[in-house]
Amino acid sequence: MEQQNAMKVLILGGTSEAAALARLLAGEHRLDALLSLAGATKAPAAQPLPTRIGGFGGSAGLARFLREERFALVVDATHPFATTMSANARAACNQTGVPLIAIRRLAWTPQPGDAWQQVANLEAAIAALGEAPRRVFLTTGRKEVAIARHAPQHHYLIRSVDPPPPETLPPRATVLLSRGPFEVDAERALLREHQIEVVVTKNAGGEATRAKLDAARALGLPVIMVERPPKPRADVEVASAAEAYAWLAAHVTGSLTERGV
Repeated sequence: MEQQNAMKVLILGGTSEAAALARLLAGEHRLDALLSLAGATKAPAAQPLPTRIGGFGGSAGLARFLREERFALVVDATHPFATTMSANARAACNQTGVPLIAIRRLAWTPQPGDAWQQVANLEAAIAALGEAPRRVFLTTGRKEVAIARHAPQHHYLIRSVDPPPPETLPPRATVLLSRGPFEVDAERALLREHQIEVVVTKNAGGEATRAKLDAARALGLPVIMVERPPKPRADVEVASAAEAYAWLAAHVTGSLTERGV
């Protein structure tokens, strides 16, 4: 049931930041928050907020949902590579006049001892592996695994939360089903066990999966890093769930528009 006089907030989630914000907002009586998940993960972790699963039908569908449900604010807490959802959120908020706050987690940056090759997309990352067969730790999510089929000479250790469809797998592949966060010692042991020669990953940022980079550095392994795609600007941008909560706490009363959003 909608809480009387509570500000209705839609959180576009699927990330650790969205889950952390949900925990912070649980029991916050001044806010009536709904967490929305795209449904990409078959068995998402339980959340302390009311949760909907599934798409909206593009920006028009999201705009209609915001109007019909009378949301006062949207929080874009999607993955740094979830460009379509962020674009839809920006367009829907433009259409409805609903303010948009985005959690944009900080990107990873090379540290002393790192051997990174930064590329624009996963196609370029697979091409950068070269012609000679290599043992590759591929941690870019299950949706784009099929791109690795363009370089079938390599052996891929593929880690994802849900199993990729078998028809998308390259011929030499080992699938590891696991959900972060991961520890450095365990990542180092994993790389050694599978005799990994190179790591291919996306610049997701955050702490949940950065241990593989620390492990690669410790073992002297190169990393092919897919750079982030651009995302549309939000009305307010913060770097963490804690910052988003602090902003919400400061703006939960009165008109957001009158406060300069």
